[in-house]
Amino acid sequence: MSQDESSWVMERITALRSQNRLRNTVALDPIGPSEVHRDGRPVLLFSANDYLGLSTHEQVRQAASEAAQRYGMGPRGATLVCGHTHIHAELETALAELKQTETALLFPSGYQANVGLLSALGTPDTTIFSDALNHASIIDGCRLARARISVFDHADAEDLKRQLLACSSARKIVVTDEVFSMDGDHAPLRAIAELKARHNFTWVTDSAHSTLVFGPNGGGLAEAAGVSSVIDYQVGTLSKAIGAQGGFVATSHTNRSWLLNSARSFVFSTALPIPVLAAARAALSAAGDGVLRETLWRNIRYLSTGLDAELSGPI
Repeated sequence: MSQDESSWVMERITALRSQNRLRNTVALDPIGPSEVHRDGRPVLLFSANDYLGLSTHEQVRQAASEAAQRYGMGPRGATLVCGHTHIHAELETALAELKQTETALLFPSGYQANVGLLSALGTPDTTIFSDALNHASIIDGCRLARARISVFDHADAEDLKRQLLACSSARKIVVTDEVFSMDGDHAPLRAIAELKARHNFTWVTDSAHSTLVFGPNGGGLAEAAGVSSVIDYQVGTLSKAIGAQGGFVATSHTNRSWLLNSARSFVFSTALPIPVLAAARAALSAAGDGVLRETLWRNIRYLSTGLDAELSGPI
């Protein structure tokens, strides 16, 4: 690295440190889904996304172990070259059933699913309407889409309606998280579904934080709101409540065909390894009866009640 480049980097690191925004990694030793060792002592972990504890579930461990013993990591190549196996296809079918869609397409991560999807859909005569608090992967996907971007007020269907009415673009895309990760609030999916019935737009939702958490079958907030059938693309991740790794887009057969031919983050990435897929498939099975989801919501109510009581007490 040249002296000028080194100085440029150090100046920016110094600026981040002065703003108390400089981040670093912390090495942890996992004990379970909600407990780790840090600096030699056990601590509760509230920052992980393993909402149902499936990453350490016995069925998931067993499935991953057996797949690794039988297949190793599987064929190491892009999906369109040699990476797609019957195990990939079976997981895509299971995800489509969960999301009530015709089919699904696996991606290496949820981030790559959003970036690949939005960049594949965008054109210069398209306007993408994006919630103000959407995830960074959606924001980056919008930037790569070569489309006009219109940001509507957070979770505000009325502002979205005003912007749709004022837009003259030939194509319109509305994209929103279902559950927003930093605030925990929800997108107004029913209100957006009503707008879709009156306006001609393609609808994309990101169900990363709602899959297996909401809905009678764990299909996410879209299932809970009864709008799954009118969403064109449901983006999801295997790395949160499913407890594995990877991303996916649940959609129609036609849309899947377009994505696997045009989403660059899919076309030019190595397919997910087989043990990870086996783990994800086992996780879906383990969560199928809803018991873990009921336990999660019982714990949420317990913690919320306790915090409310603590905060309302004398200071």
